[in-house]
Amino acid sequence: MKRLLVGLLALSFLAGCSSGKDAVVQGSSFSFVSPGGKVDITYDLAQRQTAPVLAGEDLMNEGKQLSLADFPGKVVVLNLWGQWCGPCRTEVPEMEAVAKQGVQVVGIDVRDPAREVAQDFVRDRKLTYPSIYDPDGRVLLKLSGYPRNIIPSTIVLDKQHRVAAVFLRPVLAQDVLPVTQRLAAEA
Repeated sequence: MKRLLVGLLALSFLAGCSSGKDAVVQGSSFSFVSPGGKVDITYDLAQRQTAPVLAGEDLMNEGKQLSLADFPGKVVVLNLWGQWCGPCRTEVPEMEAVAKQGVQVVGIDVRDPAREVAQDFVRDRKLTYPSIYDPDGRVLLKLSGYPRNIIPSTIVLDKQHRVAAVFLRPVLAQDVLPVTQRLAAEA
């Protein structure tokens, strides 16, 4: 009974910390909250928050750093994946199709302790877009509140690298391309 009361008290405390129905916490940098458990979230221009500068070692080029800052003024599609992830195996050709349409895709390879296996995955699928190698999840820690256990997932950034859309599910190119085209057309 005591454990139940402590648990309920903790839940009520956490509920009191929420930011309401908005998908972002007010402020200048992005902090994720899934409103009503949605898996597809789009942010209007006024709601968008700046993504943190995500950077880490390039998966395919050991010792070379890869950063969102390498793509100034570009719409960027961030895709969280792992070679161990079944849905990722289906999704990566879709991300490659998005990249072949001229959209900057940046992968974040998570929880792959054997870099060589992840590199083989990229080579075997002939992926041309770069990925940050993040086996321990340190890069993802910068995404405040983001559910790091939902793999694959995709974050679309506008040209100022503000979060414009989040997909907490596997996506197809047809899901992502209309979003990127709309963002590319923004002034």
